[in-house]
Parts: sequence; C-alpha cells; structure tokens
Amino acid sequence: MSLLNILHHPDPRLRKKAAPVSVFDNALATLADNMLETMYAAPGIGLAATQVNVHKRLIVVDVSENQDTPHVLVNPKLELVGDKVTGDEGCLSVPGFYERVARAARINVQAQDVTGATLALGAEGLLAICIQHECDHLEGKLFVDYLSSLKRNRINKQLRQLAAERG
Repeated sequence: MSLLNILHHPDPRLRKKAAPVSVFDNALATLADNMLETMYAAPGIGLAATQVNVHKRLIVVDVSENQDTPHVLVNPKLELVGDKVTGDEGCLSVPGFYERVARAARINVQAQDVTGATLALGAEGLLAICIQHECDHLEGKLFVDYLSSLKRNRINKQLRQLAAERG
C-alpha cells in the first residue's frame, strides 16, 4: 500500500464531479486500500477519491476510535432521514479550518463494495455526517460551500497565502 497525495482547496480538481465506477477489479481494491492508509495517516475519518485526484465515485470512512471499522462505499446513493444537526466539520482538503455545518442526523446509503456487491447501510451521528461530507466531494462540493461568503472568502484568502508561502 502507499500514501496518496491529498489535493488542497482551492485546487480546481476538487470541483470535478466524479464518474460512476463500472469496473470492479484489483486496481479499485488497491485504490480503496491506499485511500484508507492515506486517511489514517493524515489523520482523518473520511476521504473521497476526488480528494486524491481520482474522479470515481468511491469514498472511505472510519469514525471508530481504534480505526478498526472502515467503510468502503462505491457509487453511494444517500437518502437523508430526519432532522438536521449542526456540528463542527473539518476537511483534509481544507486543513486547519473547522466550521459549523448543518447535516441530516440520519441517512440510509445504497452502495457497492469493491467487488461490485450491493450493500445497504443505515447511519446516524458522526458516521452519517462523515458519509454526507465525503459524498459532497463526489459532486465537487466542499464543506466551505455551506458557509457564508464572508467566512468562505476568509478561508480562501488564508489558504492562498499558505500555498504561496509554500511555493
């Protein structure tokens, strides 16, 4: 396995909509494994293929304290259930920033695993929020898009300054 490079906002590749996965092969399984390794090393609790410049509908999440409950979701489709909850969100592609975002408290997910087998998952709490966040990436959407233009512009300015300082 190997670590992948995580794209950082405002990289325009983060805005590209991911294509459905139609080929379920060893390359897809390896990508999922590398994404999990990258997510754990970052450290993070979720990662979308878009964030590593692979524009396929694939996300990995693991909100467990011991990093022992990974979920690999290919071609996920969400059904939002119940009320919204607001909580602090961060993102590996927007490092160092945390802002309050409203998300559905519960979701149902239809997806496939890396072999193409169908799976269904009900999630609530942090897992539900994380899956929604990662699925947004597949649509080219970032958590900063939920913020006021003032907050979004402040974050964008600071990230551009950091990128310029790094060269």
